[in-house]
Amino acid sequence: MDGPILKVRGLTKIFKQQVVLDALDLDIPANSVTTIIGRSGIGKSVLLKCLANIWPAQAGTMHYGEQVAAIGQHSLRQAFNLNFSYMFQNNALFDSMTASENIALPLRECTKLSTADINDRVQALLETMDLRGCADKYPAELSGGMQKRVALARALIVEPQIVFFDEPTTGLDPERKYTVFNMIAECRRQFKFAAVLVSHDIPEVFQISDRIAWIDRGKIQCVGDREQIYKHSDTVLKNLLTNAGIGR
Repeated sequence: MDGPILKVRGLTKIFKQQVVLDALDLDIPANSVTTIIGRSGIGKSVLLKCLANIWPAQAGTMHYGEQVAAIGQHSLRQAFNLNFSYMFQNNALFDSMTASENIALPLRECTKLSTADINDRVQALLETMDLRGCADKYPAELSGGMQKRVALARALIVEPQIVFFDEPTTGLDPERKYTVFNMIAECRRQFKFAAVLVSHDIPEVFQISDRIAWIDRGKIQCVGDREQIYKHSDTVLKNLLTNAGIGR
């Protein structure tokens, strides 16, 4: 596993006088899968949205090599010229657009590439992601699993160095969850981005995770591989794992 592509220091997010993230620190290694776990409502998705500059944070800095930027003032792209993507829990595909149009959207909105170049890149990614027969279909015409694949293709079209995944398997049955996790792992290896996942699917998500970060009480309380997480002595973490069927 490579060194950190991004270091987060002192991230603080407050909602209506409630401190959700309390001077939180987190390292995101390059070319790896980091999974954030924790109890429901503890701030996992809030952390992702602050990192992606969807929600502004009250304090905190991002470190990319020797460069430093305040969280919330600029996106990663603006601060460091660092491409990133965000895959929403519900895919967030546009119903009025075909699969190929959804995939092309980030390039049309955020680049000056010609229509021909965009079409070439979309076509190549459709081939790579095994979406050849879906190009002209609308989201309603696709299965849940194929919608996930289109959403991931849209995230990858900008050639990101980091992809944030917010509960990517919500609402899927066990077999489809397995398929989506494998798809993420395979794409991460092929496209060599850093994946940051928020997931409740313990222990299934551990199978693709290089590092697991447990968040509680506003901070990352523990970071490690699967075995290190299993051996941690904190009662709250042990209860979280036990409720997921680990250690019974």
